[in-house]
Amino acid sequence: MTPLDIFDRLGRCLLEDARPSQALETLFARPLPPEFDLLQRLKTTKQSPVHHPEGTVWNHTMLVVDEAAKRRGESKCAPALMWAALLHDVGKPATTRVRRGKITSYEHEKVGAELARRFLSGFGMDKTLTDQVCMLIRYHMQILFVVKDLPFADVKGMKENADVAEVALLGLCDRLGRLHAVPEAEEANIRRFMEICGQ
Repeated sequence: MTPLDIFDRLGRCLLEDARPSQALETLFARPLPPEFDLLQRLKTTKQSPVHHPEGTVWNHTMLVVDEAAKRRGESKCAPALMWAALLHDVGKPATTRVRRGKITSYEHEKVGAELARRFLSGFGMDKTLTDQVCMLIRYHMQILFVVKDLPFADVKGMKENADVAEVALLGLCDRLGRLHAVPEAEEANIRRFMEICGQ
């Protein structure tokens, strides 16, 4: 398969499969062209076992895309939601560090948005759709920042650049895409986020 064939296959499984992770696991089990290194690197990028007991960023991403597939009918733009679910943490390999014995990935959402833009633009994705995907990635951590009243919260910037309800939907999938996630607690966090954002 050519890189474009692989990209098209990714798009189909994200939008059509009930559990996209199954096709993704099969596809990424073999060597792929270098254009897909940003996804392959997720397989060897570790995460905090406290927040992500499922292990690597890849394991987490597979859970997130399956959660997003369950909810893509709720999205105003299913392609944007699904591509953002797949690419939301591609900034982690470049930003992951061990600090005082803890694994961190500060600002991975900003780095990831730029990497995703290069990746999607390289395959000729429509600019409007690319912008939507990248803004969801850029702001997906705002749920945590806003609810916990952290200094990184940027409600104004998020409202100017992204659809808050779509950020919330991706954020819910992100939070549920972890082992031992408690749906009721995560849904309450999303409601709190929406209230604070005036939605």
